[in-house]
Amino acid sequence: MYTSPAPQSARSAVTVPMLLQMKRNRERIATLTAYDASFARAMDHAGIDAVLVGDSLGMVIKGGANTVSVSIDDMVYHSRCVAQGLQSALLIADMPFQSYATPERALDAATALLSEGMASMVKLEGAGFVLDAIAFLSERDIPVCAHLGLTPQSVLKLGGFKVQGRDEQAALAIIEQAKQVEQAGAQLLVLECLPSSLAKSVTETVGIPTIGIGAGPDCDGQILVSYDALGINSGHRRPRFVKDFLAGNGSIDAAFAQYVRDVKSGEFPSLEHGYA
Repeated sequence: MYTSPAPQSARSAVTVPMLLQMKRNRERIATLTAYDASFARAMDHAGIDAVLVGDSLGMVIKGGANTVSVSIDDMVYHSRCVAQGLQSALLIADMPFQSYATPERALDAATALLSEGMASMVKLEGAGFVLDAIAFLSERDIPVCAHLGLTPQSVLKLGGFKVQGRDEQAALAIIEQAKQVEQAGAQLLVLECLPSSLAKSVTETVGIPTIGIGAGPDCDGQILVSYDALGINSGHRRPRFVKDFLAGNGSIDAAFAQYVRDVKSGEFPSLEHGYA
């Protein structure tokens, strides 16, 4: 049975190897996005395991239609802000659009996010040519989180925010990509908008932890955009995998604590939040 997190001062800092141990122990990993110190502090106090400074800030902070306008300077600034609010949670920062088009560019961007942005891990979208960047960073001791399925930086090519991997060929391709990013050195894998059964297969196939968003209940952990988790209208269509944790809780602190409890216990996400 899940119990409340230890007081903030008593929590050990979450590390990348600890996430792997959580997968092995079948302890679900609770993750949210954050863009500022105040929200980060509230999440940390609630017992969040990891915080992602997402390039989703291009939509929920900057008001854009997608994430492609976000720059490395944007990411470094918001990552540094979030870092000021964290004591225990692991800080992951998104690599923005085209910042990892080559391994050398990836190294420059990742170095800025870790040294100036104070992140502990960087996240890259996709496989293919991205595998070279993942390997290049991993070989230089930079922790990498991969991201497969719906990759928001590819939304212009995909034609919108759509569920991926619904036919057999596409599903097999995603399973193969998951193996490839792990082999390249990724230590964490976000799965976005996949059929629940496919996300389950990926999670069982790879040895690294999977973090789902719209990918069903069988991933090793879950993540939501924090604004979505609080029911804030960001001007975009609300995905079916979102749940408003502020409703009925009365405060942001209570909402984040409820999110952690529901992820850890397996109550969230339920079947209604997934895709067939």
